[in-house]
Amino acid sequence: MATLSGSGGNDTDVLIVGAGPVGLFLAHECARRGLRWRLIEEKAGQSEHSKALAIFPRTMEIFDMADVVGPFLEKANRVTRVEVTSHEKSLAELPFEPGHTPYSFVAMVPQNITEGILAKDLEERGGTIEYETAFVSAQERDGGVEATVDRKGESAVLTASFVVGCDGAHSRVRHGMDVDLEGGDYRQEFMLADIETNEFRPASELLLCPSELGPVVLFPMSATRWRVVATIEEPEGDAPSLELTRKILRERAPAGVEARAVHWSSYFRIHHRHSARLRAGRRFIAGDAAHIHSPFGGQGMNTGLHDVWNLAWKLDLFLRGHGNDALLDSYAAERLPVIRGVIEMTDLMTRGMGTTNKLAQVMRDAVIPTVSHLALFQHAFVQRLSGLGIAYNGSPIVEGLGERYFDESLRGGGIRSRFLLMLGGDVSAEDEGVRMLSTLFPEVLEVRTAQAPGIRLVRPDGYVAYTARRTDGVRTWEALGALLERQTR
Repeated sequence: MATLSGSGGNDTDVLIVGAGPVGLFLAHECARRGLRWRLIEEKAGQSEHSKALAIFPRTMEIFDMADVVGPFLEKANRVTRVEVTSHEKSLAELPFEPGHTPYSFVAMVPQNITEGILAKDLEERGGTIEYETAFVSAQERDGGVEATVDRKGESAVLTASFVVGCDGAHSRVRHGMDVDLEGGDYRQEFMLADIETNEFRPASELLLCPSELGPVVLFPMSATRWRVVATIEEPEGDAPSLELTRKILRERAPAGVEARAVHWSSYFRIHHRHSARLRAGRRFIAGDAAHIHSPFGGQGMNTGLHDVWNLAWKLDLFLRGHGNDALLDSYAAERLPVIRGVIEMTDLMTRGMGTTNKLAQVMRDAVIPTVSHLALFQHAFVQRLSGLGIAYNGSPIVEGLGERYFDESLRGGGIRSRFLLMLGGDVSAEDEGVRMLSTLFPEVLEVRTAQAPGIRLVRPDGYVAYTARRTDGVRTWEALGALLERQTR
């Protein structure tokens, strides 16, 4: 058995298992922070299929903070309206243009392009993806994890400070942690088909089509290329045909759409499940390894990307001696409530759009046109779908709402693994409390000015850990110091 050598006590800081979008983005974040990382992938190369498609505004903000958003903007088809439409009539037209963000749209980027962008970025940073290398097992030891991998039939051992499983629904990392995905299954099977069409609708519209025969969602990639996702009772053939796709559209979609060719299609079964734990010692799971849910809502890849965005800075601080075990535990404490919320939302959408109960159908088709005109409903709909409403209130390392923060200073990679003490014009950087905190936490705290009055402590992932509208003398600075100490020492 060979040993893969490397510098230091362990071969690498972070061993990432799985080179899908989630694993690739975690590798990007490790590279951007100067951590040593290894990314292994059982397959021989990146995905050639479109798979996950929608990238929501908060994910685009995260890509901006990670300094990788540019190529996504170049490739994206931008969706700014969601229409709920039955086979016969439109039920609601919902604008999707959230305010207070430069990304007021859904970016439609096929997964193979997403992976290509992230893989190219890694290559430009001098990194490599180790293909045809499968994770076999892992054993924790003092100061790290000893992982056994299989590279083209040859067994080898790699030691890492941490292992993160981004290896999908059948995750070997998760199985090694003795953790199951808890939840339920959908009775129906699903189909997807990327099709060539006529220009039946603007490419800026996403169509949600409820039907007693089963729900359909049409995601636009361009004016003449659309993704069809639908439930079906029984598969026909190895993959959905053009004829089956036309039948589904004819029975459930609005009139006028012509399916002219199928570029790629697939059947799949889906569940609504998540892991009860995301950490076992020095092993973590993220993305589909930790949660799977209905494709309606397009939340799967986004949720996984947010997982590793939450985790990366915590691993970095810990590895540099500026984070503690409570900081690592906060990953699951913060992400699990978000994951549960996503599963509940997508499950409700799936069941509501495809209910076979006649009374429920009548109520749905009557209620949607009414509530969709309400500003409160529109705001809630956009906040939930966009990811802009994600917050970490209740987190053990947050005092307050834990809401999102994003401004010009964070863009283009303007934030890494330092907390930002944002001071409004009414608070001076020469304040004794500011100087005290800067002295106590010089490695993890950076002072910046902001337009909003008061004080905000912004975490390295762009969420607010502490807010004070005005300083309350010593007590404000003591509270901030205690909060930082709780997770960094």
